[in-house]
Amino acid sequence: MRAFQVTSSGQQPLLTEIPCPVPGPGEILVRITACGLNFADLLMIKGQYQETPEAPFTLGLEVAGIVEALGPDTDGPAIGTRVAIFGGSGGLAEYGVFPAERAVVVPDSMSDEIAAGFQVAYGTSHLAYAHRARLQPGENLVVLGAAGGVGLTAVEIGKVMGANVIACARGADKLAVAKAAGADHVLDTETDNIRDTVKALGGADVVYDPVGGDLFMDAFRACNPDARILTIGFAGGQVPEPKLNHMLVKNITVIGFYWGGYLKFNPKALTDSMAQLMLWHSEGKLRPHVSHVLPFDQAAEGLRLLKERKSTGKIVIRVSDA
Repeated sequence: MRAFQVTSSGQQPLLTEIPCPVPGPGEILVRITACGLNFADLLMIKGQYQETPEAPFTLGLEVAGIVEALGPDTDGPAIGTRVAIFGGSGGLAEYGVFPAERAVVVPDSMSDEIAAGFQVAYGTSHLAYAHRARLQPGENLVVLGAAGGVGLTAVEIGKVMGANVIACARGADKLAVAKAAGADHVLDTETDNIRDTVKALGGADVVYDPVGGDLFMDAFRACNPDARILTIGFAGGQVPEPKLNHMLVKNITVIGFYWGGYLKFNPKALTDSMAQLMLWHSEGKLRPHVSHVLPFDQAAEGLRLLKERKSTGKIVIRVSDA
């Protein structure tokens, strides 16, 4: 089968031929139809992600596909079922073997392209808000990187949960996408003074930050007393260093959040969160945005678009037809 692999650490991935995997106990073989790209894929190529497999390995954290076979002593899901799976890697291939317990049945109302990019981005934002920050209706929510893969879901879910959403992104086109997702206010990080404008809008009660760097510090300085800052990632390339004495004086809490980590110590939180998200999607409250769907042989182009921030929402690779 074909797979998009990192053959040695730090080298650019290549589309290559490898043996088709065989499921073991508790595993399923999935014919992959679509794979969602994530910033973590770029970090894995450089060996900088917290859970980078040893080379050679296949990129692709999350997939949609069809169950082709069950391993020994595996009850389901049944062969032929459409599923979405967060595997952590192995998604940019024609077939993949994954733990059966991670499979989420995809409803008929959800396309493979949407399902492939749904779990990480929507799951991250919802669990961060509901489980970690305890976001409340009416609170001022500042979303940095608001037009990106997780940022756009943060805008959308924040609005569904009743927050007053202040979306920060770069350029008019990205701000328009954030506005369409439900943002109450949009700020251009290239031209607007984030600190002063957020304070003029009443200050930040919760900050959602997948970017880091100077933007984190701008939002930090605009926080109200008792604010919570969710650190989702550092796509800007710089890890901020806020002053602890300022956090103390203003009673600000900085909350680290890694969605995939819950698979190890609290998988029920992920299951409950995904059930809520699937319900909201079926009710029409969530409208996932995929800016690019590319064929399998253009996976490298998808990663380039992601790296250069030329996408909004998700980039999905179409691996095969359903």
